[in-house]
Amino acid sequence: MILVDTSVIADVLTRDPEWFDWSSGQIERWGNEGLLYYNVIIFAELAVKFDTQRELEHRLSAFTLLPLPLNVGFQAGKAFEKYRRAGGKKARPLPDFFIGAHAYMMHLPLLTRDPRRVRTFFPSVSLVSP
Repeated sequence: MILVDTSVIADVLTRDPEWFDWSSGQIERWGNEGLLYYNVIIFAELAVKFDTQRELEHRLSAFTLLPLPLNVGFQAGKAFEKYRRAGGKKARPLPDFFIGAHAYMMHLPLLTRDPRRVRTFFPSVSLVSP
């Protein structure tokens, strides 16, 4: 079981010339070992690439939607607070905080190409990245 970040799924859905091979290989590997999860935040980030919700849901049929519990929102907010104290400029929590908090609270590894914020604010999350 693994939470799959937006960038990795997008690489496969768009056949990204630079990252398709790595991302599709990781999805295949982890899919053979268990469930591939996404959440509503990842769904929202992917939605910009699709005309209809139904089309996106169809393209994600190999993945399992993992509900986002309230405690994930709290942990994302606390991570954002640390980010702001450290000089972060964004005014609202970024999707990375919710995704990292979800992996953290559910004790799941995270498959991502952009581990920076998760590594910084959720250091105990096991990351699978290039």
